[in-house]
Amino acid sequence: MPTRYTDAQLQALMEAICQRYSYDFRDYSLPSQRRRVNQALERFHCPDLPALQELVLDDAVAFGTLLQILTVPVTQMFRDPAFFRAVREQVVPVLKTYPSPTIWVAGCCTGEEALSLAIVLHEEGLLERSTIYATDINPQALATAARGVYPLHRLDDYGANYLAAGGLGQLADYYTVEHATVRFQQRLLDSINFADHSLSTDSVFIETQLIFCRNVLIYFNKALQERALGLFHDSLCHRGFLGLGSKESTHFSRFAADFEPLPGPEKLYRKRAPSHAASLYAGRQSHARNET
Repeated sequence: MPTRYTDAQLQALMEAICQRYSYDFRDYSLPSQRRRVNQALERFHCPDLPALQELVLDDAVAFGTLLQILTVPVTQMFRDPAFFRAVREQVVPVLKTYPSPTIWVAGCCTGEEALSLAIVLHEEGLLERSTIYATDINPQALATAARGVYPLHRLDDYGANYLAAGGLGQLADYYTVEHATVRFQQRLLDSINFADHSLSTDSVFIETQLIFCRNVLIYFNKALQERALGLFHDSLCHRGFLGLGSKESTHFSRFAADFEPLPGPEKLYRKRAPSHAASLYAGRQSHARNET
């Protein structure tokens, strides 16, 4: 059983981490924080939260291990294949109308999703004139992403996802096998700019036509979700696209009127024209006043 601790103690730990290392987890959801901290208590054999806090504040190596736990480094290639098929069919044709599309993969983890997108763009003849930015706060995950080397045993699932997502060949066309690992083609990796960026503390850094942020917002509380959606709204160009995870949505946020869902169950949205979004917001405000 995990050691009991209060929400105040948990918040004190996150505040101390922010002050000591400038990683801001203070607005991550409490249930997510608890699951990760419970894992850390077991991993470090700490009897209580103050002991864990003392350890990671005094030992940067221990904090590096804790960072891997707190940042939830879990992903896969072509996750939710229907989503990638929808991107290929509904988004890519619009991207082709831009001379140089710019794409942001926020919370890229170890890079599998950014690579998946690069493969789709390559197969659609768009990669050579596109720029992909893939960002995360975890330096170890970013280093893995930049290498493009993954365990061989994962590739059966990845290959099946690729075909289900509408792949035009075989995933094996894009990597070489090296013992128990695979290495993806350098031309794909060269098309991706991997960089540190925090949705908690950093600002918009580029105008984009497409943003992926999938299965990241579910780990944030409401305030941080709103902040992240605000960054995406400000980064996207007129009528740009936003892709979220299957359990995420722009609904019930203050940006709900600014994004229209694309047809289908996939969480793909398109930024509305400013006048349309403003009129929708005004209409809702008027309706709310009439209800009171």
